[in-house]
Amino acid sequence: MSYLRYVKVIGTMHVSPRSREEVTREIEREKPAAVAVELDIPRFQGLQMGKKAELRESLRLGRAGLVSYLLTKLEEKLGEEFGMAPGGEMLGAIETAGRLGIPVLLIDEDIRVIMGKILQAPLREKLFLILEGSLVFLPGMGEEVGEKDMLSAYRDMMREFKVRYPYLFRVLVEERNEIMALNLKRAVDDLLARGVKRPRIIAVVGMGHKEGIERILNSWKPERRSIYPGGLGNLYNPRAAI
Repeated sequence: MSYLRYVKVIGTMHVSPRSREEVTREIEREKPAAVAVELDIPRFQGLQMGKKAELRESLRLGRAGLVSYLLTKLEEKLGEEFGMAPGGEMLGAIETAGRLGIPVLLIDEDIRVIMGKILQAPLREKLFLILEGSLVFLPGMGEEVGEKDMLSAYRDMMREFKVRYPYLFRVLVEERNEIMALNLKRAVDDLLARGVKRPRIIAVVGMGHKEGIERILNSWKPERRSIYPGGLGNLYNPRAAI
């Protein structure tokens, strides 16, 4: 029996209102022992404050800040077209878990570490990314499309991204899949060690991470062990009892 038995991974489109509705509905229905989200502490705090990317502030961080800014603006542009700001489904998960007294786990890699890795990308990939990211500022580039079309386009984009940006795909997708899967594994082990017989965690991640995380979790078999130092790690509401 693999770790996937204990974790339900919900893959979302960060700009889709339906993703927020699905996340809220699943958490209310299952009432899991914990809710995990694709965030780290800095991004969690920024999301809570409704903070948006600012070009002047991003430029202070150098090339990594500029790349991050362009990626963020691209998601914001899509969010405007679909009626939801990026991270809306994460906020929905956090708010629903808080209302139900369920701990929230922040399972993603620290954004500062990610930016450091992006800085080490081959020059060709960085130039292409900056060029393509800048297109979101041109008028008339965004066309309204249905959500099914957007879903299909998203999958095509992920395949193309892997081919065009092999280094960035490894950093932004594959390595983060491994980190998030490992954090979920630790959370399950902790719950088992605490005596929870059938722990259930709902993990809310971007659609591009869902299959990879599920594949990794499915390759590991749980063993009861002592509680990890620090318990469940980064908790949003640690007072909520499991």
